Amino acid sequence: MKPWQPDQLTADGPPHNGVRVGIDDLRVLREQFVDFMLGYKFAIDEVTTKINVLREDFNNAHEYNPIEHVRSRLKSPESVLEKVRRKNYAMNLAAIRENVLDIAGVRVVCSFISDIDTIKAMLVGQEDITLLEERDYITNRKPNGYQSLHLIVSIPVFRSDRTERIPVEIQIRTIAMDFWASLEHKIYYKYRGEVPPNLRSDLAQAAEVATQLDEKMEALHRQVDRGPQTKRGAVDSLDLSVLYNSLTAAHPVHLSPGDLPT
Repeated sequence: MKPWQPDQLTADGPPHNGVRVGIDDLRVLREQFVDFMLGYKFAIDEVTTKINVLREDFNNAHEYNPIEHVRSRLKSPESVLEKVRRKNYAMNLAAIRENVLDIAGVRVVCSFISDIDTIKAMLVGQEDITLLEERDYITNRKPNGYQSLHLIVSIPVFRSDRTERIPVEIQIRTIAMDFWASLEHKIYYKYRGEVPPNLRSDLAQAAEVATQLDEKMEALHRQVDRGPQTKRGAVDSLDLSVLYNSLTAAHPVHLSPGDLPT
């Protein structure tokens, strides 16, 4: 996390609501805000760990893994406070916790449209994850062509002296959706939001092409015969005698960490 550095201060500090704020007061505020932001960093760690466990478990249990890659981001303190000011929320931690739900963000990219619901079900089905809000920009595409499924979830974060429930925004999208969104972001950044009409039109057309590609790939995906799925059955009652004998034989077959799926 980028360290928060307040503006250059005088000995007496800048005025706030007509009252001078001392350097010690600012130091306390900074420490409290850094601690507040750490909770969101830990929440990202919790969610990404869960996703990585699901990905590895899926690799072990199935012949196909819906999770292509995962990214995360934590809003900077400056951008959090700027959003609070822009939205005219109260400038305190309680108001931020209540109203700013996208401080912690995790993006999951998958191959096919059907993977999106699979990943969503795996995540929100976990006992300690609570779904707070869902925004489906795939069924209801944004006017500019943006597509993604946004989930606002709450997850417990266990601190040294307390447990906090922290909101995390999870975005789930296909590779094609992610490619389009990345290009759109670069264009809007370059033109500072004032994108020429011809480029906006081209972006809208590109979004339609991306949708057609997703639909075509989904159709091909359904046609592919991935073979019978392995059924686990009642694994707890399996007789491990054969495995034991192989491990203790004169020329045993050793199990090492390298034998585990990667």
